[in-house]
Amino acid sequence: MTSEELLLNEAYVVTPVPLAESGVAWLRAGVARFSEGVDHSRRRAFVERTLSTVDLASLRRAGAPVAVLAEALGLSRSVASDVAVVARCYQPHVEVTREADEAVARLVAACGGVWDEETANRIGLLVQACDATRALIAGVEPPVPVTRRVAPDGAVVEVDLRDAWFGAGRHSCPGRAHALALVEGARAFHRMHDGFLVLPNAWDFASAAALVRAGFAAVGTTSLGVAAAHGIPDAAGAARAETVALARMLVRLPVPVTVDVEAGFGGDVRSLAAELWELGVAGVNVEDGRGEGLADPVEQAGIVRAFKEAAPGMFVNARVDTHWLGVDRESTIPRALTYVDAGADGIFVPGLKDEQGIAAVVAAVPVPLNVLAQLDVRILEDLGVRRVSTGSLLFRAALGEAVRTAEAVRDGAPTPTNVPTYEEIQSLTGV
Repeated sequence: MTSEELLLNEAYVVTPVPLAESGVAWLRAGVARFSEGVDHSRRRAFVERTLSTVDLASLRRAGAPVAVLAEALGLSRSVASDVAVVARCYQPHVEVTREADEAVARLVAACGGVWDEETANRIGLLVQACDATRALIAGVEPPVPVTRRVAPDGAVVEVDLRDAWFGAGRHSCPGRAHALALVEGARAFHRMHDGFLVLPNAWDFASAAALVRAGFAAVGTTSLGVAAAHGIPDAAGAARAETVALARMLVRLPVPVTVDVEAGFGGDVRSLAAELWELGVAGVNVEDGRGEGLADPVEQAGIVRAFKEAAPGMFVNARVDTHWLGVDRESTIPRALTYVDAGADGIFVPGLKDEQGIAAVVAAVPVPLNVLAQLDVRILEDLGVRRVSTGSLLFRAALGEAVRTAEAVRDGAPTPTNVPTYEEIQSLTGV
């Protein structure tokens, strides 16, 4: 029998699971995934009704797919971390951990606190989306390699899903379109680098919203702007809380948002990556500058790798500070290649502004090159640059114009007339 024929054969059933009153065992016993007959029909009908209420467009957003789906189902994005814990031992052949049982209890509470069949299947939708969407984002084919069925003689059969990615028959995935929409949203910012992206960098919600209103397809943050606006020096690793707080606001915007995380702010960069990914951040910049010098490239590659492992769909833009700091410039390409090997999706070389040097990096590095707007963007595009950032330029320009305007008021000189109105700025909060 082919895999599809076996999946369509009703004599081959899913692994039976015992009834239980709590924990992962309760979840298994209540979901359509591990049931047959009338129980399966009733539970699957609920799942299909639930999915039918979800607008696919709402799923095409950056961030952790499970968090995006949870929000579409009326739950908090923060449930994603508990879903991931449960997913690790959801299958009946995997031993259940105490941590997973506790996570199930929190998920039930998040769903309203009722331990019933509908709650189990809402949680099941999230759990079943967890590893599959993660694999799709990573390019794993098929996203779920095998499934299990019990043959009429009681033998457990592993079914190869290479030719049936989303299953077949009564247990086929009811959320195929939803899974693909989630992955599409998670990869949208990556696809922007297939062309030429001009990325302005904001320092607060108003500046980001104004840039979106001006038609920019994505927005980044400037670490200098964020830090200085809070009285904190840039590149000191001290602005983590302020950066995350801004990210939490910016993900309300209808465009992908990428965040400058300096060198990762020290500590556990995996938790930082997971937090930003769960919030809905599309990408990060992470730099190898350390004060006036550079990090060991192997150590920095470990930071890049940690970001990718914790948030596989996040666009990790590895910043090489050789030209920015004027240090060890000949190591620019070797460093970039080391970071690409660690999983970097793009390379950012601020301060690189000679055309020959830019062309050399483009030729040597197999991922999109990002530079600052220090040359005409038309020249940069012709050289093969894929992304041009404004860095702290807009923040510095805004400060400079603010001071000049204040001086004009003090000195009785004319003030600018081409400034946004009060009403225009007020309306930015509704973007």
